[in-house]
Amino acid sequence: MVESSQRTVALYRTMARIRAFENAAEIASQGGVSAYGSSAGAGARVRGPLHLSTGQEAVPAGVCAHLRTDDYLTSTHRGHGHTLAKGADLARMMAELFGKASGSNAGKGGSMHIADFSVGMLGANGVVAAGLPIAVGAAHAQKLQGRDAITACFFGDGAINRGPFLESLNWAQVYGLPLLFVCEDNRWSATTASGPMTAGEGASARADSLGIAGEQVDGNDVLAVDEAAGRLVREVRARRQPRLLHAITYRVKGHVSVDAAAYRDPRELQQALQADPLARARSRFLAQGGDAAVLDAIDREAQEEVARALAAADAAPWPAPEAAFTDVQTTGAGLWR
Repeated sequence: MVESSQRTVALYRTMARIRAFENAAEIASQGGVSAYGSSAGAGARVRGPLHLSTGQEAVPAGVCAHLRTDDYLTSTHRGHGHTLAKGADLARMMAELFGKASGSNAGKGGSMHIADFSVGMLGANGVVAAGLPIAVGAAHAQKLQGRDAITACFFGDGAINRGPFLESLNWAQVYGLPLLFVCEDNRWSATTASGPMTAGEGASARADSLGIAGEQVDGNDVLAVDEAAGRLVREVRARRQPRLLHAITYRVKGHVSVDAAAYRDPRELQQALQADPLARARSRFLAQGGDAAVLDAIDREAQEEVARALAAADAAPWPAPEAAFTDVQTTGAGLWR
């Protein structure tokens, strides 16, 4: 029971950090002043699109708990949770969202293209399904290099109706790649419900049709995700074959931080809020005999960490103008100019 309780605490900590980070980033993108504090006044400090994963925290927490630093990960435009769970520095991530020079990508990636190669996070991607073939390439490289590391690829339910999904699963199965596909099925493709647009039984059924073992899990139950992901990761490592995890979750925010999601049935949202992954983990912990004060302390620590990150991002310098010409692909002769 103690071991189970400690596992719940560890997973809760990851989810709490993700939730605190995104809550603060959401307010910063809207130009408001959050409970975490602000010194910037009016105006949005997070510039550009901000896609939140609020309500989906259990999926990255449960999956990334089984990944090593040398494992690779590809993400989506909704990738803050994946990046944090993989071990990226929270303060550098916040600075990246602010477009500052101290950001993890020197202010050039922002929210939608954040990456941190130091922890194996190969990048978020603004193109739906684009992370799938990138993950396949990374996993194929791992195989050719004879490494025992694996790649995890996060994508949404909207991506399974795009060509790269089938192409990527087919390639991974044909060549026997060490790749875990993770479908975060939040039931919305931008502003359109995914169900009416998806034929058949969805991601796991399509994986099965290609001979890839797929498993469906309650994506709002972090312990269920943890158990399923652990089993699949072990299989991918040992057998060097792809697997797919189909996590059913829910995106409680709009498509972007300024989207009120008025197209959604309020009753659907209220039902989803009752299955909040942090609240469910808290209930499980208390049922295990845990002390609520432990989780309360984790929540406070997460908020304090985010407050420090906001202050540091506010104070950080903007990139130098000449930095615009670094990290840019060249044709070799300057003819692109």
